[in-house]
Amino acid sequence: MDIGLTGGIASGKSTVAEMIKRYDLPIVDADVMARKVVEPGEPALEKIFQLFGEDMKAEDGGLDRKKLGSVIFKDKEKRNVLNRVLHPAIRKGMLDQAAAFKEQGSAHVIFDIPLLFESELTHMVDQTLLVYVDAKTQLSRLVERDQSTEEEALERIQSQMPIEEKKELADEVIDNTGGREETEEQLNNILKKWGVI
Repeated sequence: MDIGLTGGIASGKSTVAEMIKRYDLPIVDADVMARKVVEPGEPALEKIFQLFGEDMKAEDGGLDRKKLGSVIFKDKEKRNVLNRVLHPAIRKGMLDQAAAFKEQGSAHVIFDIPLLFESELTHMVDQTLLVYVDAKTQLSRLVERDQSTEEEALERIQSQMPIEEKKELADEVIDNTGGREETEEQLNNILKKWGVI
């Protein structure tokens, strides 16, 4: 079974991903793959240089993220061009990694995808698992974690699909508002229900 793990910003998805590792379940991480596909020598990186110019190249031959960021954050069309290069490369990398885990005998693979619903990637998985916290908890955790103002934190939260909407879309939900033990118990129950453990 392929499981899509997702959450909202500061909901505790990374904490749950750490808990999952203790069950010896392989995790394919979208964020890790996003960095991998722009390493020197990767086709996606070469395509970015073609589209955005060689001045996007960092001194080590990799991607100058800051320079590219300053171009795409101001321009939606350029951001879309970049996504058309990156998203297929990231998806392919993730599916290849999952296939390798299965060849090694893993019956279940966890896909850790922060924007699972926003990117419409639910077709890649059999079940979706959302790590949820209420809006008030999310805001206070984000302010504390990033040492940001409430206004900055709210802006970041509002740039994602509302967590209540994600809750409606998810097959199962872990409420991470309480303590670590409660979260672990919920994870354990869901994995048992799905026949993963």
